[in-house]
Amino acid sequence: MPQSATRQFKILLAAGLILFFAGCLFLIPLPGDKSLIAVRCLGLLILAVAGARNRSLTFWIFFAMLAGLELGLDAPAFATQLRFLSDIFLRLIKVIVAPLILGTLITGIAGHGDLRKVGRIGWKCLVYFEAVTTIALFLGVAAINLTKAGEGLVIPASAQTPPDTAPLHWTDFVLHIFPENIVKSVAENQILQVAVFAILFAIALTRVPEQIQKPILNFAESLTQVVFRFTNLVMYFAPIGVGAAMAYTVGHMGIAVLLPLGKLLFTAYGALLSFLLCVLLPIAILAGIPLKRFLGAVAEPATIAFATSTSEAALPRAMECMEAFGVPRRIVAFVIPAGYSFNLDGSTLYLALASIFVAQAAGIHMSWPQQLLMVLTLMLTSKGIAGVPRATLLVLLVSAASFHLPTEPIFVILGVDALIDMARTSVNVTGNCLASAVIARWENELAVTNLD
Repeated sequence: MPQSATRQFKILLAAGLILFFAGCLFLIPLPGDKSLIAVRCLGLLILAVAGARNRSLTFWIFFAMLAGLELGLDAPAFATQLRFLSDIFLRLIKVIVAPLILGTLITGIAGHGDLRKVGRIGWKCLVYFEAVTTIALFLGVAAINLTKAGEGLVIPASAQTPPDTAPLHWTDFVLHIFPENIVKSVAENQILQVAVFAILFAIALTRVPEQIQKPILNFAESLTQVVFRFTNLVMYFAPIGVGAAMAYTVGHMGIAVLLPLGKLLFTAYGALLSFLLCVLLPIAILAGIPLKRFLGAVAEPATIAFATSTSEAALPRAMECMEAFGVPRRIVAFVIPAGYSFNLDGSTLYLALASIFVAQAAGIHMSWPQQLLMVLTLMLTSKGIAGVPRATLLVLLVSAASFHLPTEPIFVILGVDALIDMARTSVNVTGNCLASAVIARWENELAVTNLD
């Protein structure tokens, strides 16, 4: 894009954003007052004009999020009928995940045949994942103790009583890692099980003669290339799916539900932002990751994750973007799927924050030793959280039962959980993308020549 056109684009973009967010200052206008609606629509129109010659998919996904927000605010009845569009997008993404993991892991491991390198990458991943998620847990505890968002919360008498939840034993998680039927694992989108099968299959493939190995490797490589092209086709539908997801969320929930739990919402967003700036940013700087190029690579998958509240929806694009960024395919294929079970930074931070919030809302004082014990427990129970919306609430119910906390406040949290889920899912994806780049740098295999 010529320099003059770039300047014009930036001016229009700034004007559109200013007008749109100015119209969002008062989200509940006075009866009959259409001025704020007009301001937001004018802002969207200017943004559309600004992006008319911009072929960036990230821009149009962001624009669709804002348009979905506007539609959910001003036409909630219509917005709630658009969920099928976001479901179509999620289905198209889910059908990609298992073939992509199978193809990339098999070619990444068996195609190079260095099993020692695979093992070395594995233990480096576990060390990195455990260190970062532990920091996230302590940051969540610190944030909720600082704001005390749960104190004074009135729990409505209509809060539902949840079904009995069996405590999650560590043996159940270990058993769940290993697939009993690969077709069933693929059908249920059990990412970790598919990854374990692909790793074992690739190791077995390295132990057969070359004439037997080669056709399977060629098939896996062809499968990977076709799935990446399939992903590119699906991404053309991403703005529609993302916009529909945002419209449904806002239209279904409304804005009024935020008022009694606004303090929790701001605490969660503040803690997640602090984690990005105070943990992930220093890690990227210390590892020598080119920040500008990394942000450009992670912008699209993080935006998709934010709007859909589903880490899984961003996985194919995240893998493709990080490979284009310069991370070798075998590292991308190993680190990012593993991170979906062991490195969900945003979800683990929120689990710690929400657990203390439940105690505060119930008027239960937890001493620092008790909070430390809860953090240590969450270090285990937070692993293996599925990359799907609201899966964190199940782990939260289990944690509350383990520490004899009431469950009613958890159902109060449901009022804002969808909005918090958007932010924590985006942090999950960003953290996993950064992990792949850090491991590649740790292995001295980040393609520096491509980053200049």
